[in-house]
Amino acid sequence: MEKKLHRILAEAAVGVLRQVFEEGMVADRAVGRVLGANPKWGKRDRALVAETVYEVVRWRRRLAVLAGSEDWWALAGVWWEGQGFARPEWASWPETGAGVRAAREAALAEWPRAVRESLSDEFDALAEAELGVAWAGELAALNGPAPVFLRVNPRRGHLASIIAELEAAGVAVEPVAGCPLGLRVAAGRAVTAQLRESGRFEIQDAASQQVAPFCQVEPGMRVVDACAGAGGKTLHLAALLEGKGDLLAMDVQERKLESLKARAARATVKVRTALLSDEVLAKQAGQADRVLVDAPCSGSGTLRRQADLKYRISAESVAKIRQVQREVLERCAPVVKPGGKLIYATCSILPSENEAQAAWFSAGHPDFVLEEERRISPAATGWDGFYMARWRRAVTG
Repeated sequence: MEKKLHRILAEAAVGVLRQVFEEGMVADRAVGRVLGANPKWGKRDRALVAETVYEVVRWRRRLAVLAGSEDWWALAGVWWEGQGFARPEWASWPETGAGVRAAREAALAEWPRAVRESLSDEFDALAEAELGVAWAGELAALNGPAPVFLRVNPRRGHLASIIAELEAAGVAVEPVAGCPLGLRVAAGRAVTAQLRESGRFEIQDAASQQVAPFCQVEPGMRVVDACAGAGGKTLHLAALLEGKGDLLAMDVQERKLESLKARAARATVKVRTALLSDEVLAKQAGQADRVLVDAPCSGSGTLRRQADLKYRISAESVAKIRQVQREVLERCAPVVKPGGKLIYATCSILPSENEAQAAWFSAGHPDFVLEEERRISPAATGWDGFYMARWRRAVTG
């Protein structure tokens, strides 16, 4: 039975698509804004708008071939048809018959990969140049649906008790191999705001959950998270410190630190915060046992969650962010005390942002000895793409 498409929801979804592609708004932010402006919409209505936006963004170029048009209504329309929605009487986009659509589907094999997989030609060429034959597998994985992972807060409960609590609320989860505190939410299950704000767990991809343990923190240490953002990894570090030691979280945006403070309070962990500045860094010089630089990056490892990045990443944008990464490493390295460790992390799959940056830093800082590098492949794990490197600062004298 064909499903009915409501005009007000269709218009909202197409309006968001215009904001994303014509105004450059981040898809998550645009979706959040329209849903926030319509609190009376039901669960299914909200899901339809969000899913329409995310899937049209994810498959924009492919859908354009199927629709025979790049008009936003046409792209959304051909996606709705594929989802079993009846063509409404008010529809203004060109009708695509089953025969025409089938012919266009068959012809997709003749189109370049950048069209079939829906990303910019420039990004496709850049990633292939850096990753070679591995790029095809990584891209296929990054074009898939993004699973929801949780990280249990050991300060507020044990894994078994939180699994039971979630399942009692109708949220089926399962443990994640390689993530001692990780849970994967069953597809189609939603974690309510009330549960999310309990402080008993955080939504955090399994790959991101690898960073804090990679830092090798121990209770009593002095730890600095130099690019904390809203604090997912910061809270994980705090849990590993077990309430002993000192944790300073820094960022260039005050609003992110305010969000971190609220999350830390819910999680019942202690975190100091400060805006990242040369003055603050100078006061911390040579004092930290661990410094985490979770650097700004292209985000190429998170395309499942931020599909609009597929059209934004370019050689120029990567070159600019690589310079920022080097500047942040240079500024933060002096904070590590002799015998302490510096950790560099990105959510990128591009070697130019990862291994190449680690090699550059090692070459210019002989007092930092590279201990370990780790790359997380979306194709191999089903997680986001991540990279981590850890150096130990030599003890002199």
